[in-house]
Amino acid sequence: MAQRILVVDDDPNALRLISYALRREGFEVIAAHSGTEALGHIGEQSVDLVVLDVMMPQMDGYEVARHLRSNPKTVDIPILMFTAKSQLEDKVTGFEAGADDYLTKPFGTGELLARMRVVQRRQAANADEPVLQVGNLKMDISRRLVTLDEKEIALTPTEYDILRLLMQNAGKVLTHHQLLRQVWGSAYENEMHLLRVNISNLRRKIEPEVARPTFLITEAGVGYRMRMNDRNEK
Repeated sequence: MAQRILVVDDDPNALRLISYALRREGFEVIAAHSGTEALGHIGEQSVDLVVLDVMMPQMDGYEVARHLRSNPKTVDIPILMFTAKSQLEDKVTGFEAGADDYLTKPFGTGELLARMRVVQRRQAANADEPVLQVGNLKMDISRRLVTLDEKEIALTPTEYDILRLLMQNAGKVLTHHQLLRQVWGSAYENEMHLLRVNISNLRRKIEPEVARPTFLITEAGVGYRMRMNDRNEK
């Protein structure tokens, strides 16, 4: 069955071109001309990925992403944002809103497809993989389920992938470059803002005190590590 991609752009020419390129590659495409229309489509049918323009009237791409990330039914849908804006602060805003990746216009079909593959591969789960646990934080990899004190934690695909890597290597420092390479790919090894924003978002969801993290420990100038399975470690 073809993957269903929701493409959202208020520019009819851009929407038509992107939709055509994706259909030519074998995807099923749902085209939306506004954020409100996009959320309506998602409420009616499932989608495998959202390709989302930022600059739209009334409801921009950031707001659409926040809506998707705040709903447990859509929190794990990969979001690929695109915009003519190229400033770092605009990208950071996109990642804080819940985007998994960010394309700057103009971009070609090849780049779009490559970015889509990167964010979609994080959705794959191996039923034979174990349940990981550090203290009261638990990850069931086969079910893509994360719980804290037995309560489900809703994570974006990127947040999930970062947490999985750190939990699989609990007690070991993973460098910034290692995390960027394994989560986003080798082309992203210097995109430190990607990692910082997602670690910050992740801490807000799992840490009892964000200012004094006890799970995700920062190794200054090097990277991050998940604490060992020991409640006394700081």
